[in-house]
Amino acid sequence: MPALKERTGRPQVPPRHGFPQRLWKTVEEHPPPGLDQLNRWRSPLRGPWLTSIFGVTLLVCLPLVTVTGLLDFIAYGPQFGQAFPGDVGWLHLPFFDWPTRPAWLFRLTQGLHVGLGIVLVPVILAKLWSVVPKLFAWPPARSLANILERLSLLLLVGGILFEVATGVLNIQYDYVFGFSFYEGHYYGAWVFIGGFVVHVSFKFRTMVKALRSRSLWAELKIAKADTKPEPLDEEGLVAVNPRPATISRRGALGLVAGGALFVAAITAGQTVGGISRWGAFLLPRGRSYGNGPTSFQINRTAVAAGVKVDNTWRLSLTGGERDVQLDLATLRSMSQHTADLPLACVEGWVDRPVVVGRTAAGFGAAGWDAGAGVRACPVSGEERVVRAGDLTIQPSA
Repeated sequence: MPALKERTGRPQVPPRHGFPQRLWKTVEEHPPPGLDQLNRWRSPLRGPWLTSIFGVTLLVCLPLVTVTGLLDFIAYGPQFGQAFPGDVGWLHLPFFDWPTRPAWLFRLTQGLHVGLGIVLVPVILAKLWSVVPKLFAWPPARSLANILERLSLLLLVGGILFEVATGVLNIQYDYVFGFSFYEGHYYGAWVFIGGFVVHVSFKFRTMVKALRSRSLWAELKIAKADTKPEPLDEEGLVAVNPRPATISRRGALGLVAGGALFVAAITAGQTVGGISRWGAFLLPRGRSYGNGPTSFQINRTAVAAGVKVDNTWRLSLTGGERDVQLDLATLRSMSQHTADLPLACVEGWVDRPVVVGRTAAGFGAAGWDAGAGVRACPVSGEERVVRAGDLTIQPSA
């Protein structure tokens, strides 16, 4: 300790050990070989204050991303067996009917979930950068409570990285992970929620204390040449022997904020729509192909999905006084209805295409009670459920 103070001019904060102290001190005195070579984190920017700035941003925004994501599960109608994943056991949420008005409600909730989740990626990466010395701290724990905290970090960091990675891949329709996105993302969310709640309960007071240690507005006025390290802390975030600053904290915060704004600019267009859609050029739904019928992008054609619309295809109308089956020729002969239909998808994109099709109410002329359910399927294959009153979009001749 004296040698360290003489070399740096900054006395190190003595570590605290919980029960049993002798055990933790013994572990601390026997670090694994080569660990000191990994502890070369010498940025003068790291410290409890900067970490807390990123932390409070995530504390405000991540619950909003989480809640809107869980609302997406409710919007699928799990009480009707339509949600993905289907059976989640005791992790199921309270059921309620998703409001049909306002029509833009799902557009808002899912747009926030996807859009804000992507915007927060630069903040998440900055937060992980600010605490990376803790990954190589020795001993890894100094008390039983510290062990619980470290375990919560596995859930928190692992959960959020998993959610971000699978979410971004799902937006790009890239399912390289080899499992159901819906199941993985849903269960991963609960893992993250558990880690998040435990971590906040441990670190909230520390974060508040750090935020009160200096003024944000005063820090934003400090140039690179005047940037100094924070006082040494018990957490080990502050570098003991820091290098000269290559960027101010103002610059670091501006870099992260600028990255988040840039991501927002190239993401929001798929949710906001209109002329801003051209800005979302990196997203599958961020492009438009004219003003005609082909301007609305589809996931895949019926051929690509393996759907055969031929003489074997039937529309089965069930649940009324009698079941009715209509072939393709009969459907094409029926009157059509045109509607300006607002669409919002789980990937965060929205559109408002003009759709031409047959209404469920129009099937009454075929002898079917329009208040029942509709199932469209080939003679053999997966059934697709459409609620009464929705448009049944049929392929043109």
